[in-house]
Amino acid sequence: MFAIQKAKAGKGLEATTIESQKPKDNEVRIKVTHAGVCGTDMHIYQWDDWSQKRVKPPLILGHEFVGEIVELGADVYGYEVGQRVSAEGHIVCGVCTLCKTGRAHLCKDTVIIGVDRQGAFCNEINMPAPNLWPVSSKISDAHAAIFDPLGNAMHTVMAFPPSGEHVMISGAGAIGLAAVAMAKANGARKVTVVEPSEHKRQVAQKLGADVTIDPFNTDVVATVADDKPTILLEMSGNEKALETGLKSLLEGGKVALLGIPPKAVTINLAELVIFKGLTLQGIVGRKMYETWYQVDHFLQNHPEAVDELVTHILPAQDFQKAFDLLEAGEAIKIVLQFAE
Repeated sequence: MFAIQKAKAGKGLEATTIESQKPKDNEVRIKVTHAGVCGTDMHIYQWDDWSQKRVKPPLILGHEFVGEIVELGADVYGYEVGQRVSAEGHIVCGVCTLCKTGRAHLCKDTVIIGVDRQGAFCNEINMPAPNLWPVSSKISDAHAAIFDPLGNAMHTVMAFPPSGEHVMISGAGAIGLAAVAMAKANGARKVTVVEPSEHKRQVAQKLGADVTIDPFNTDVVATVADDKPTILLEMSGNEKALETGLKSLLEGGKVALLGIPPKAVTINLAELVIFKGLTLQGIVGRKMYETWYQVDHFLQNHPEAVDELVTHILPAQDFQKAFDLLEAGEAIKIVLQFAE
C-alpha cells in the first residue's frame, strides 16, 4: 500500500509502501479515501524541537481521515463492511479515573495515530472500534476528513459557551477560522479576530467576523477598549498575542488556550490574570465524544463555512506540494485524496 512516511530524522517526508494488516479483536480495517494535513504533520515534516522529542521514525503520519470499513475484527458490533467512518485519533486506556469520569481526552496514557503509532497517510489503517465515528451521507468526504481539527475548534469555542458574548480569537489558522464560524453559529454577539495575514483576515470576515485586526499595524487593546471582549480563544501559541489578548479582556473574562507556544512564556500573572479575575482553561483534543456530536451538527448545517477552509484537495502522491503550499502560507487546509 502507498504511504507517506517520516523515514528518518531531519526535514521532509518520503513515499513508501507497507503491507495490509489484519485487524485485531475489537478493531476494524479502513480503506482511507481522504486525509487532512494538520499543523502537527507540519511540525513533524519540519522536524522541530517538539517532533525530535516525541516522534520515533520510521512513522506513517496523519491523524485526520475518512474512509470505508473493509474488514471487521472479532467482537466488533454496530458497524458493517462498506460503512463510511472517521475516527477519534486519540486512543486512550479506557480504565483510568479520567477515562471513567467522562474526561478521556485527558488520559495520560493516550496514544495518537500519526504521532505515536501508524497514522492515516496510507491506503489502509486499522482502528479500535470504540474510536470510530459513523459519517452522515450529508457530509462530504473533504469535510469528514477534517472532523479532528474542527473538533479542536469546537472544543475551544464551547469551553465557555459564546451565546451573547464578545469573543476575541487570536490567530486565524484553519482552527481559528473554524472557530469564527462556530462562535457565530453558537450565538456570539460579536467576534473579533486578531491575525497578521491579510488573506486570513478576509476569510475570517467571510466566516462572520465582525472585526478583524492586524496586530502589527494596529493597537489591539485600544481598538477594543470601548467594547472589551469577554472571551478570548487563543489559537496562535504566540506569547505576544497571549499577552495582548489578556490585556484586551474585560475583567472577569474567560480564556480558552489551544495554541501551543514553542517555548515557555512569561506573562505578568498578577496584573493580567489574578487582579483581573480571569478564568483560564487549557484545551486538549476533543471531548470524547460530546465534541464529535457538536461538529457533526455543525458540518451538516454549515457546509459553506468549511468550504472556505479547505483550499486544496490534492492527490496523496502530491504530498510534497501540499507541504510546500502550507509552508509558504498559500493554503489554509489541505486534504489529500487517497482513493475514491
